[in-house]
Amino acid sequence: MAEAEAAEAGSPPGQAEDQDQDAVGGQKIINQTFLSLSQITALSEQNVEGVQKKLEKFLNFKQLKTSLKEAILLDYYTAGFWWAKEKNFSLVQLSGFMDLLNFLLENLRDKHMTLEDNIKELGKAMAGIGEIDSERSGDMDVFSIEQAKAIIDYLNISLFKPYKLYEHLFHSPREELVISNKYVIELAPPAVTPFPPLLEEGMPLESCESLIVLPIFAEMEPKGSDQEGHLEEPCPEAESLEAGAVAAFTVEDQKSAVDGIPNEIIGNLEAEINEKLQIQEEAYTLRTEKIKSPK
Repeated sequence: MAEAEAAEAGSPPGQAEDQDQDAVGGQKIINQTFLSLSQITALSEQNVEGVQKKLEKFLNFKQLKTSLKEAILLDYYTAGFWWAKEKNFSLVQLSGFMDLLNFLLENLRDKHMTLEDNIKELGKAMAGIGEIDSERSGDMDVFSIEQAKAIIDYLNISLFKPYKLYEHLFHSPREELVISNKYVIELAPPAVTPFPPLLEEGMPLESCESLIVLPIFAEMEPKGSDQEGHLEEPCPEAESLEAGAVAAFTVEDQKSAVDGIPNEIIGNLEAEINEKLQIQEEAYTLRTEKIKSPK
């Protein structure tokens, strides 16, 4: 149709195709700014860990520990920025490179572009690099030809080779396995004095003695003190009974009772000795008579 319009206008067909390509080349392929220039400046002043923390804040990632997508995206942008910084890109070049990284990833994630289509979009974005004609310059005209080659090599390693993995990450649903176990735990009954508390409720002995007074010991202490008082203080009724019992015996009765005990013991010993001596005498007498009498 372009050739027919060109023929009607009196222009050669090839010239009309060149005009269409120039129109495409002059258009902006990347219409969205990923990071502002102030954010790029803040990132350029950080080390690798600082860049990662700043990007986490700029991109509002709040589930890095549980979201695989957020973790991979943060790694993708952090690695890309640090690679460009090591290439000594200017702030404007860093901004354009981050826009390109985000543009290609959005083509994969949101537009479901195939690898071939995404590479074509990369070619359109980098069209006109190194050319003086500003009308054919694309979004990446701030880069030189050598820098553009380095960018293509980096994108080949970081995005195009693992393209299937990124497709699987964004487009394949994953089942979330929730593993749970139910346990029935029997708890010990609460501690009742004087039984000790549970080990999990234990405390140092000093704290227990200083802060907790067991009622059983509190009840026992006054009883012990009363008993001690009874022992120390004499009872008048007991003293009167003891005095009456002692007064019933005279001094002579007490002496006779004391003297009678050893006399009885001595008398019993003498009787046993006399009995044994008498038995021995009889035995000797029999022997002597046997000796004296002839056979």
